[in-house]
Amino acid sequence: MLNKPGSEHTEKQNQLTRELEWVEALQKNREKVFFDIVGRYKARVYYLVRNILVSHDDADDAAQNTFIKIWEKLHTFRSESALYTWIYRIATNEALTLLRRRKPGLSLDDVSEELMDTSFSESAWIDGTETERKLQEAINKLPLKQKLVFCLRYFEELNYEQIATITETSVGALKASYFHAVQKIETFLKQSI
Repeated sequence: MLNKPGSEHTEKQNQLTRELEWVEALQKNREKVFFDIVGRYKARVYYLVRNILVSHDDADDAAQNTFIKIWEKLHTFRSESALYTWIYRIATNEALTLLRRRKPGLSLDDVSEELMDTSFSESAWIDGTETERKLQEAINKLPLKQKLVFCLRYFEELNYEQIATITETSVGALKASYFHAVQKIETFLKQSI
């Protein structure tokens, strides 16, 4: 039900070529490269952290912090991974840092339970069909690790190796997390529709 085909292979090759060009251009004009990165990834970073954090204000803060870190660390990017993988790792870490700061001393599992209580009925962000609202509600009920893996795989269409780089988790564990997330979402949707 929730299996979504990946992007075309040629698009990924084109993206990799553009990223390599950015890295080369970085040596010549850091500011221009940074603004190109912001223009290209602003929306994707926002929606990635929004899927994790739910709150618009928190997502704005995490996205802004992500681009501040990118500006500060851009000179350290070495093309060992794809640029978007590097950016997503920074964004994911910023979202998780914000969650930890919100409630110091809470584990990520405790933070996940707090996020489960978030109501989507009054959210301006979720204005789609009832099924879309139910899907977002089901995603929000997932444990944080499953939620992160699901969002990176389903919405961002990253492969398991890319997600493993971002989350520093084995591919096998990610596949299991994604499988369990899909099962939980499907069960929730069947029960609520």
